[in-house]
Amino acid sequence: MWRRTLLLVLATILVGSVLIHPAQGKEYPSQTIEILCPFTAGGSFDLYSRLIADILPKYLGQPMVVIDKPGGAGTTIIADMLNSKPDGYKLGILDAAYFSTAVKTQKVPFDPRNVIPLNTFLELKLGLTVRGDAPWKTLNDLLDYAKKNPGKLKWGHSGRGLTSYMNTRIIFEKAGIKTIDVPYKGSPESIAALLGGHVDAISQPHGAIKGHIQSGAMRYLVVYSDRRYGDPSDVPCAKEIGFPEAAKLMPLLGVWVHKDTPPEVKMILTNAFKKAFLDPEFKKGIEKIGDEPVFGEPNLMLDLIKKQEEVSVPILKELGIYVGN
Repeated sequence: MWRRTLLLVLATILVGSVLIHPAQGKEYPSQTIEILCPFTAGGSFDLYSRLIADILPKYLGQPMVVIDKPGGAGTTIIADMLNSKPDGYKLGILDAAYFSTAVKTQKVPFDPRNVIPLNTFLELKLGLTVRGDAPWKTLNDLLDYAKKNPGKLKWGHSGRGLTSYMNTRIIFEKAGIKTIDVPYKGSPESIAALLGGHVDAISQPHGAIKGHIQSGAMRYLVVYSDRRYGDPSDVPCAKEIGFPEAAKLMPLLGVWVHKDTPPEVKMILTNAFKKAFLDPEFKKGIEKIGDEPVFGEPNLMLDLIKKQEEVSVPILKELGIYVGN
């Protein structure tokens, strides 16, 4: 009899313990993690979001799913993150330029400082391209055409305030030419417009257009950098052809999270990302897409944002598109 009573007491204690501590056995992560991408499927941001979703589960033990939510160059996904529970199950892929430039061209219903970077992992290569059969072989050819035909040159990008827009606009302003810029939701739409003859040039990340460059369907005129890249090869950088200002706004990508995410969850994610970034398959994925890996701590991203604000804010004010934030 006493044995049955003892067993009953122990069972009661066990059940009570589970009820009091329901989180035990459900340590983070215990469910699918969402990666929010600020641009449409098929673009560089989407490709890198999917690369992370492929590799990181190996180190977290849970699947990851990519959700493309274009809008405001990142505003849509930040709004989603801030309107959700800060539990580490919604992560965002964002670049420094959103915070130093893009968000300053729009009114947003939140404080952008309420999301913070977990890391830095990539430098996007950007440049200005034309169709492979276009008559312009160099950037100067295109600028000469635009000078002789004011307001006729049309070029596409993925949003005013983005690095792809800013660097191109810097070049055109310095050259003293007037153009028509056409914003698109993302790289695929911009590429389709160029190949379809709706615009004369586009400014997009290398990863999204690499295949078209290799096939000859598109041709680079310049890359927005202070150095030449090995991929794409033999393309002049902005600095060497007299436009160093167009090399100062570097699109550095990182993974961001709600600032109120529990410290232990951020630590789990940080450690998992460090392992993933060293994974040979992750490195191979970046090499295949064609950009530059830049693995760093959150301060690398935050310091770059401050430096870029010193360059971008005066330009935005001069262009008349600065609203604050």
